[in-house]
Amino acid sequence: MKFCIFGAGGTGGVLAAYLAMAGNDVTLIARGKHLAAIREQGLTLHTNHRGTKVIKNLTACTAAEYEDVPDVCFVCVKYYNIEDAIDFAREKLGKDTLIVPVLNVFGTGGMMQEKLPALTCLDGCIYVMGQIEAPGVIYQSDKMLRVIYGYRPGQEQKLLPIAQALEKVLQAAEIRGHFSDNIIRDALQKFAYVSPAGAAGAYFNVTSDKLQQDGPEREMFAGLIREVVALGKAMGIVFEKDLVETGLSIMDVLKPGSTTSMQRDILRGGKSEFAGLVTRVVELGETYHVPVPLYQKINEWGKEHLQLHG
Repeated sequence: MKFCIFGAGGTGGVLAAYLAMAGNDVTLIARGKHLAAIREQGLTLHTNHRGTKVIKNLTACTAAEYEDVPDVCFVCVKYYNIEDAIDFAREKLGKDTLIVPVLNVFGTGGMMQEKLPALTCLDGCIYVMGQIEAPGVIYQSDKMLRVIYGYRPGQEQKLLPIAQALEKVLQAAEIRGHFSDNIIRDALQKFAYVSPAGAAGAYFNVTSDKLQQDGPEREMFAGLIREVVALGKAMGIVFEKDLVETGLSIMDVLKPGSTTSMQRDILRGGKSEFAGLVTRVVELGETYHVPVPLYQKINEWGKEHLQLHG
C-alpha cells in the first residue's frame, strides 16, 4: 500500500518506520535538519524491544516537493500545526486518498472534513510513545503501537475498500490496526487518557512516577478522566470499559520518568497542544452542560502561567 505520512515526529516517524520495514511504499513529509538527516542516512528507529533499525526504503521530502497519489495519508502533526496539514491536503491530495488524522485532540477528522469537503477524512487515534531523539533518529520508548480509525456516524463511506484493506496492512507491519465501527467512542476513549495525563503532568510538573503513586497528582489524573467520561455520556457514548481503571492501568506500566508530548513542549517554552487537550474540554463542557471543574482549574492555571499559542 502507498502511504504519505504528514509529520515526521514521534508519531509519524514510528508509523513510517514500521510501514516501510513491512515493505510498503512510504513517503515521509518532514523539514529542516530532521529531513536532511533522513535523506542522507535514512530514518533510524531506536527501540528497547526491536533494537535499532536504519530504514532506507522510504522517501522523505518537504510538503511542497510531494507529487504522488497515496492510498492513505496519515496526519501526524501537533494540533497547533493542523492548518499546515489541511493546506497540504487541499493542494496535494485528491479524491482517491483516504486521510486519517491520528492527533491527540478529539474530533480532528470532522474538523478537517468540514474544511476539505471534496476529500475523505476519517477520524483516528494512535497509542504510541515516540519522540525525535536527534535529527533523523526516532526513539520509541515503549512497544505499545495501536492505530484505530473509522468513519464518523452518518459519514458517507467513500474509499471503503481502502479503509478495509488498511487494517490488515497495519497488522502485517506489527501495528495493532483496528477499523472501528464506533470511532467517536474509541477516539474519546484514547483522549480520556492522553488529555488527563498531559493536563495533570503539566499542572503539577511531574513525570509518570508521581502519577503512579497515591497522592494529589494521581487523584487529579483520575478526576480528569471522570470528567471526560461524563462528557462522553452527555454525547450519548456508551463506554465498554471503566476508563478510570483503564487509564490508571496504562499509566502504571509506563517507564518511570515518562512525560507527555504536551509537557515536553511546555518545558521547551514553545507552542503546545494545551488548547486542544485542556481548553477544548472546558468548551465541550459548556456545550453539553457538563461540569468540568478540574479542567477549568487547569485551564485557568494555563492562562496565567503559560504562553498559550494553541
